Amino acid sequence: MDAQKKKLVVLTGAGISAESGIATFRDANGLWEGHDVMEVASPQGWQKNPELVLDFYNQRRKNAHTVKPNAAHEALADLEKDFDVRIITQNVDDLHERAGSTNVIHLHGKLFESRSTLDPSLVYPIEGWELKKGDKCERGSQLRPNIVWFGEAVPMMEVAIAETLQADIFLVVGTSLVVYPAAGLVDYVDHEVPIFVVDPNLPSIRVRPNLHRYEEKASTGMEKVAKLLREKYK
Repeated sequence: MDAQKKKLVVLTGAGISAESGIATFRDANGLWEGHDVMEVASPQGWQKNPELVLDFYNQRRKNAHTVKPNAAHEALADLEKDFDVRIITQNVDDLHERAGSTNVIHLHGKLFESRSTLDPSLVYPIEGWELKKGDKCERGSQLRPNIVWFGEAVPMMEVAIAETLQADIFLVVGTSLVVYPAAGLVDYVDHEVPIFVVDPNLPSIRVRPNLHRYEEKASTGMEKVAKLLREKYK
């Protein structure tokens, strides 16, 4: 019988999806696909112009249908053969699931879901890519994207913290670690637990033992990390 698999907890961000062709959250000007993020990713933006917000996420969905998981997504899914992998992602796309990962926590919501504006517990899958004005929940209120916007609570944060506290190995892929509270997860990693960081622009993490940095894109960095994890920790 196999020894119990080590728990590998992975925090992923926009960088891992960027290689598949999904635009990163914002460019140097703070714009997201030409929009001020507060116009399309805040409760105030929704109140002011729901049609703009609906159209914005419809376009994101349309784009997401045209892309595929890349080598980094596939490497993480493949690691489930040797580790108990828990992915905590800041991404709203479904590329981890499409690559085959079976334990994915979406901190910032899911692009292919809508939810009631009246009752947040009423969540529905979105077939295709369009969510329109007039699409309503069973209680008669307008549906909105099931996305955690700026200024809103992150309901899956407690679950993510609980997983992080139990990690035997912690891996950070494709995130700048500037968006909180997600970025704060690193502070919950036990001091003795090895941390691996893969990003072409390495985020600043407090110096600690067992910190391994790979200054490269997710696909090539993950190939190296996966190999090392199997050699050293399997």
